Amino acid sequence: MQETTPLVVGIDVGGTKTHLRACTGDALVADHVRTSSGWRPHDPVAAAGWLAALVADALPTGARPSALALGGHACETPRQCDQIRTALQLHFDAPASVVGDAELLVPAAGLDKGVGLVAGTGSVAVGRLPDGTPVQVGGWGAVLGDEGGSAGLVREAARAVWAAHDHGEEPDALAHGLLDAFGVAEVPALGAALESAKDVSAEWGRHAPVVFAAAEAGSPLARAVIDEGGRSLAALVGQLAARGVAVDDVVVAGSTILAQSVLYDAFASALADGVPGARPRPLRVPPVLGAVSLARSLV
Repeated sequence: MQETTPLVVGIDVGGTKTHLRACTGDALVADHVRTSSGWRPHDPVAAAGWLAALVADALPTGARPSALALGGHACETPRQCDQIRTALQLHFDAPASVVGDAELLVPAAGLDKGVGLVAGTGSVAVGRLPDGTPVQVGGWGAVLGDEGGSAGLVREAARAVWAAHDHGEEPDALAHGLLDAFGVAEVPALGAALESAKDVSAEWGRHAPVVFAAAEAGSPLARAVIDEGGRSLAALVGQLAARGVAVDDVVVAGSTILAQSVLYDAFASALADGVPGARPRPLRVPPVLGAVSLARSLV
């Protein structure tokens, strides 16, 4: 009897968009992108149902995966990932793997080990101990952390502008940019404007271009915020190294850091100073390739 080539499915569920790619050998079966609306990673049963519907929509009628791997936004602990995997296998009679979305970066880059660092709307770094135990640092959200991500940069820019105001300084390009972005007339009103956000990460993060524009216009405050964001991202790698994670290769992804060379350069400089020997590697391929690689390892 002739053996069929396994159909493997990789899924990258990001904060705003989801990318599914299915392959048999080197042949592409499906390449499907949609929004991540409805993704509920803290409800394993709902998350598994959402994924099953996604797979059904994306694959040809009657196609069944031989293996499936998922990197999910807000999949924050091994226990949570395992719960989603268990629920997912009620839908598919196939091996499955569920990890946080940042864990897709290292295999997407074709590496066996290293650090995955994301700086998009938020920021997080992940790696594994020599025994395979996953370790995540950062990723605490825009209110408490996410330094170096777009939302965290806007938060810190507002703090810098408030501090300058309290010292009696005249508003500079950063202050004027934030006032325009949040639609307020004076610096003291920024507090209420930020606090009124319903989706803090998204609503703060979309104003990050103001910070970079102000830095380009010569604002020392904006430049200091960006430099500190780069140091904070490098510090995440340092925390992983201190816990025993191999950090020789740091695969970098995220819409903010890869689009803004001034932030990437600040991060790379701080990494060279704080974690000598760690090599930053911008990811230039879709992270979903890491999910496909993980799925292939299951068959």
